[in-house]
Amino acid sequence: MRAAYVFALLIAAAGLSLLVGLGVGSTAQPFWPALSGADAAAHEVLFSLRLPRALAAFGVGALLALAGALMQALLRNPLADPYVLGVSGGAATLALCAMLVGLPVAGVQAAAFAGALGSTLLVFALAHSRHDLAPSRLLLTGVVLASGWGAAVSLILSLAPEARLRGMVFWLLGDFAGSETPWPALAAAVLILAACLFEARALNLLARGELRAASLGVDVPRLRWKIYLVASAAAAVAVTTAGSVGFVGLVTPHLLRLSGLRDYRLLLPASVLSGGTLLTVADAVARSVIAPQQLPVGVITALIGVPLFLFLLRRESA
Repeated sequence: MRAAYVFALLIAAAGLSLLVGLGVGSTAQPFWPALSGADAAAHEVLFSLRLPRALAAFGVGALLALAGALMQALLRNPLADPYVLGVSGGAATLALCAMLVGLPVAGVQAAAFAGALGSTLLVFALAHSRHDLAPSRLLLTGVVLASGWGAAVSLILSLAPEARLRGMVFWLLGDFAGSETPWPALAAAVLILAACLFEARALNLLARGELRAASLGVDVPRLRWKIYLVASAAAAVAVTTAGSVGFVGLVTPHLLRLSGLRDYRLLLPASVLSGGTLLTVADAVARSVIAPQQLPVGVITALIGVPLFLFLLRRESA
């Protein structure tokens, strides 16, 4: 019964966040005339600019929260997040290279996806041994590779011309300005959630220990590979759409577990709803807090995520 209340609250919050994303922006628009079509210019702003951006933010937030829940299950580490294995670093390196040579938005997104995919395959190739994917080896490989990508990003920024540096920094901190369509992120979130729900029982058993899961019929090595690939794919699509947005995948699963949702059959769809809600609201704040200027959405998620995560750590240690 408690889970039903939580889901009802999450669904209501998701709908409200989309309304906030639709109604809030860098310029004030008459909301009700725009909805009814009485004001054609405002109607165009709301439904051609704000709604696609709000839906893109919701899809990216859903992907990041879902990837965070899966990474924490895979590594059995509450500090794991979608970017801990170098997916974001690989995407950032190639995306910044694309910006440096002046490619259009579609070219930057293609480069980001290629970088995320390449980093995923590289970590997978380096980390697996004896047909298994040990969490400790995977985590160490990902952290080291992420440090290497970070050095490459710093080098690119130091060589970038002044005219392109602002766009690069915005991309690194998360930006939905170049998100032309929300459908890839939304479709990926739905498909990945559906695929993961088939493994929810196995994830519940894995959370109780690898030996117990194996004794109950779970193919642990195969499950690890599947979780890693699916979570990396979710992070890759998210990074391709909006750049690097932190803390959504780290904080969201913790909040849900504190609310009592520890069963992955409930935790995964709840992560989709809550992550999407959080990032949609954060993007609305980023567009309006110092309007008409806009902030990178990653700044807002960090300002929310850092104190919230410290509060969670304090509560758990009390």
